Amino acid sequence: MKHFYFNRRGFARLGIIGASCLLISHAVLAEDTRQRATLPPAAQESLRQEMLDNLLAINEILTLVAADKIKDAGDVAEQKLGLSAQGKNRSLPFEARPGPHMPPDMHALGMDGHKAASEFAKAARAGERDRALTLLPNLTSACVGCHYSWRTR
Repeated sequence: MKHFYFNRRGFARLGIIGASCLLISHAVLAEDTRQRATLPPAAQESLRQEMLDNLLAINEILTLVAADKIKDAGDVAEQKLGLSAQGKNRSLPFEARPGPHMPPDMHALGMDGHKAASEFAKAARAGERDRALTLLPNLTSACVGCHYSWRTR
């Protein structure tokens, strides 16, 4: 087992590192300037689960693209993220459906995401590999835009 000994310089470095961590943590805890979307608790939970499902879908799409299974990636994109995926929460009680409770600008970002996924899916399903790869970053652009602009808590 190795033992580490600090001389004065080592303690000074440790102090600098500690101070840096405090400054960084303070910056992370700074005021959240994103707009707050007030959703009923049930809608908030539905939205949270939908976002987790979307992350899994994006991961599946990226895995398929990396395996050069572009058409399969297009199928997943359309089924799980595209315009075909809208209405997943239609059977839930109104208070558990996020869409009707979202501010219009937040809802528009979600629609942009569905449209981007369908556009990617169309190119991928047609076997247009280069076009699909060009459109791939658009799958997450709406996600990033929304998460940087909005919060629910």
